[in-house]
Amino acid sequence: MKRNGEESKGRTERRDAAENRQRILDAAIKLFEQHGVEQVSMNQIAMEARIGSGTLYRRYKNKSELCLDLIKDNIVLLFENIEVYLKEHQSDPPRQRLKGVISLFMGFREKKLQLLTGVEEGALAGSHFRFNLHEIVVQLLNEMKTDEHTEPNTVFKADMLLMALRSDSYVFQRDVRGYSAESFLEQICLTFFPERSSTAIHEV
Repeated sequence: MKRNGEESKGRTERRDAAENRQRILDAAIKLFEQHGVEQVSMNQIAMEARIGSGTLYRRYKNKSELCLDLIKDNIVLLFENIEVYLKEHQSDPPRQRLKGVISLFMGFREKKLQLLTGVEEGALAGSHFRFNLHEIVVQLLNEMKTDEHTEPNTVFKADMLLMALRSDSYVFQRDVRGYSAESFLEQICLTFFPERSSTAIHEV
């Protein structure tokens, strides 16, 4: 059983930890807005938050984990919006539903591009986020399959689709190739799940 002094110390430590977390997040947002996520180091964040680098690394192993913490509420909201969209459009063809899901994700990417780029830099930090999105994509691709022997593996196709939707790929197509968000979405659909004419389906 804890003594009163021990309980008070525990509450103080929890309060200090919460305060440190908020200072870290506030410092990170400030620096990211000023310099961009890629240009800011963990040491800079620690200095701006006025904490030791050890304290920072005990809470966040790398910048990817920090970026994920900054947008985790937005990610939760994204998947809630996707769930609502899929329920409201459950009678639509799977191709149309997948296009809608990708459109929602691209809207999210536009708003949180820098932080999402930071998340993507860490393989483990964004793994749960990518897994959930991958699962949705695979399910919709499976609904589109017409022949197990001629169709590509949907897990592989989903992997390649999500690679094409990564920040670096999206920014390259937008800034270098000159695609608008709408044109990019159309090219993704044409590349990974083009519409088939009824004649083509019968021929398969």
